[in-house]
Amino acid sequence: MEFSSVFLAFTLTLGAGLATGIGSTLAFFSRGANPKFLSGALGFSAGVMIYVSFVEILPKARDSLVPSLGLHLGSWLTVGSFFAGLALIAIIDALVPSYENPHEAHRIEPLGQYQHQLAYQKLMRTGMFTALAIALHNFPEGLATFTATLRDPTLGLPIAVAIAIHNIPEGIAVSVPLYYATGSRAKAFYYSLFSGIAEPLGAGLGYLILMPFFNDVLFGILFAAVAGLMVYISLDELLPTAEEYGEHHIAMGGLVLGMLVMALSLLLFL
Repeated sequence: MEFSSVFLAFTLTLGAGLATGIGSTLAFFSRGANPKFLSGALGFSAGVMIYVSFVEILPKARDSLVPSLGLHLGSWLTVGSFFAGLALIAIIDALVPSYENPHEAHRIEPLGQYQHQLAYQKLMRTGMFTALAIALHNFPEGLATFTATLRDPTLGLPIAVAIAIHNIPEGIAVSVPLYYATGSRAKAFYYSLFSGIAEPLGAGLGYLILMPFFNDVLFGILFAAVAGLMVYISLDELLPTAEEYGEHHIAMGGLVLGMLVMALSLLLFL
């Protein structure tokens, strides 16, 4: 496998993970995120991920598996791997308490409303658990971005952008309670940033472990699992959170726009 392909895949994964730092910065240097804009952006991210999962990634997974395993087994393994990806992220969600879980919809209020509402210990616990929860969720997301880019670089960029968008509010969720617990913007920013580093870490470890076995069958299995993982994130996290932040039609408008942009980008590379 060419070094340039691996470097591009790792770079995109790193960029997506570090987007948590963008969320932290927005929390500190603005009076609050624009809820309607955030709603539309999250809907856009969901549209990109859902469209590319069903229209591009899942068919490519089947195209990798069927020639190697035959029509019957290849098709069954594609579907099984898709639902295995759904199950993986669902299990991770189930292991994280809902209050600290960044994949559960929580409204992010302006910074000032946190003052005098929660004690130091609770704020610290909330921030630390949220950082840990995000790190756990970002680990498989990093492998997903990395694998997609290795298989098809034209898919890697939009997937990385979509994941980066949904990492922004996660960065806010980590940094806000930690900032009010410690009084330090630097500490809150670094914890937020480090939680996003789990994405390139997941990509790197996954690559090192799986590199000796990379072939069409393994790519097909991973690709189908990635599709399941992204569909779950979109339906369980992005769309409910988009609805939580803004109006229904703004979230749906972002969803449709994300699908349209993804469709046009794929057509341009035919």
